[in-house]
Amino acid sequence: MDYYQPPQIEHVRYVEAKDVEEVKNEVRGAYGSVAEANQQKKSCGNGRSCCGVSAKPDPTYSQELGYSKEELESAPAGSNMGLGCGNPQAIAALKTGEIVLDLGAGGGFDAFLAARKVGPTGKVYGVDMTPAMLSTARAYASGEGYRNVEFLLGEIEHLPLPNNAVDVIISNCVVNLSTDKAQVFSESFRVLKEGGRIAISDVVANQPLPKEMVNNEELYCNCISGAIPISDLKKMLAEAGFIDIVIEPQENSRMFIKDWVPGAGAEDYVVSAKIKAIKPKVNS
Repeated sequence: MDYYQPPQIEHVRYVEAKDVEEVKNEVRGAYGSVAEANQQKKSCGNGRSCCGVSAKPDPTYSQELGYSKEELESAPAGSNMGLGCGNPQAIAALKTGEIVLDLGAGGGFDAFLAARKVGPTGKVYGVDMTPAMLSTARAYASGEGYRNVEFLLGEIEHLPLPNNAVDVIISNCVVNLSTDKAQVFSESFRVLKEGGRIAISDVVANQPLPKEMVNNEELYCNCISGAIPISDLKKMLAEAGFIDIVIEPQENSRMFIKDWVPGAGAEDYVVSAKIKAIKPKVNS
């Protein structure tokens, strides 16, 4: 079938002022530095941030994001870089044998947790555009013997998977970094099977960001300036073809968002949210 291509919505003013590829390279560079620091067991930026990693991870921060002690202990040591704003596993309700896609998989932490839940009869794909992250995730997978996980180099706006390929899409604080969020959801719809679902943790804007925050490279790479209002997010998902759209802001996330870029006041403008939607089944 031909998939509906939603029109672009003007939503990221930071991108409007800069070349799209320049923005992508800024994001790729920021997270490449995080991956390289992780490989060398060094610190990079703020450990309590979606764009920073501590030489010694803070388990309390990961628990604030929604991970259990068991989850934190079950994944390969080092794969958890604290690069998220929630726990997509908690809303995905993964089942044995399902095929999962993790958008912006980073070091593979959420992909590894998903792999345990779907079991050996299931499969998890992780897509990331940062070669250093991909190399890190593949090393962890190989070292820990994960045979049902595969990490692919690619952009979430152009997924390297065929139509109707996966049951569930998860993502953790990555879609906000995209320069074309409508295209991300269009691609997500394409690769999902009929009846498939998305379960995403991401940040949303609860009021317009000041110009000085929008036009700030550090705030964009730290998952703040790229956040869009819930109304825009719902519109994009609906225009991509999704139904049963649910977006639940997590007000308690302000407690850790304020630490992402101390003093920036980001917690007054953005909040983490649980995002769920379903690709409808077509009647035979």
